[in-house]
Amino acid sequence: MREQSKGNEAQIWADLADRLNKSNRSRAEVNLSQINRESDDGETIVVPGKILGSGIMDHSVTIAAFDFSSRAERRILKADGEILSIEDLLEKKPEGSNVRIME
Repeated sequence: MREQSKGNEAQIWADLADRLNKSNRSRAEVNLSQINRESDDGETIVVPGKILGSGIMDHSVTIAAFDFSSRAERRILKADGEILSIEDLLEKKPEGSNVRIME
């Protein structure tokens, strides 16, 4: 991630690498309800932690995270969203444009 950050001049990947470098206990846990409130249709969100299934999704969002609960996966896909690993997102958007970190 740090190499991608330097090679593409995308500070977002360096920031994400720092956040993922924390211990597992201090990683973010984000509920779908928070993502639903704070995102727009078609937006790309990355969470340096786990997505939990509490809440609903009423619009389509691409979400990359370290881990997803099974309920969160079902609800994201039901709303026509997309689930990616952080590595897949890094390949899909190496410049980091239009990607937002959420904790």
